[in-house]
Amino acid sequence: MVVTLIIACEIAFWVLLALGLGARYLLKWRRTSVFLLLCEPVLELVLFAVTAWDLKNGAEPSWEHGVAALYIGYTVGYGHYTIRWLDGHAAHRLGGGPPPPKPPRHGLPRAAHEGRMWLRTVVAAAVAWALLLAATWYVGDGGDNSSLEACQGVVLKAVAIHGLIALTYLVWPKKAPAGTAASAGTAERQEPSETTRARS
Repeated sequence: MVVTLIIACEIAFWVLLALGLGARYLLKWRRTSVFLLLCEPVLELVLFAVTAWDLKNGAEPSWEHGVAALYIGYTVGYGHYTIRWLDGHAAHRLGGGPPPPKPPRHGLPRAAHEGRMWLRTVVAAAVAWALLLAATWYVGDGGDNSSLEACQGVVLKAVAIHGLIALTYLVWPKKAPAGTAASAGTAERQEPSETTRARS
């Protein structure tokens, strides 16, 4: 039942997101879009309530409950970022706005970007860990908590692996191609600034 609810929440997440962005940029119903997007956190609350109810009714802790905690944590850590990213693309393609800025690809700016993404993983892991710990305490010593403890190990491994990957961008920063840097410098020298245009 929990796995089915997780799949239903994932589908509902994207459906609400599509309806919210469509209402905002196609129908120009901004209040409706805000309402639809604000319904997104309700999905996580429903999943949390059903998972707790399932354990309360004597269900044996399993990997399904662990996956529910991981899903809620991921949504907390990356849900807002995903919505904002898709909103930028929808504003560009449907609303006639400028293209959304792309993440930096080279140097310390790329390392900083990867560091921020790792912090999102830390937030997601902290939420998932707290839920798994609460579930372990809730079940107590009388139940088999091995599956929940295994999910806690997965959380720690995910944080560590992502942290090491993000660290590589700081220790070995990617360098921009020489031609790209040179052309950018030439463009800056040739293109008059906005202040110069205003003065002329």
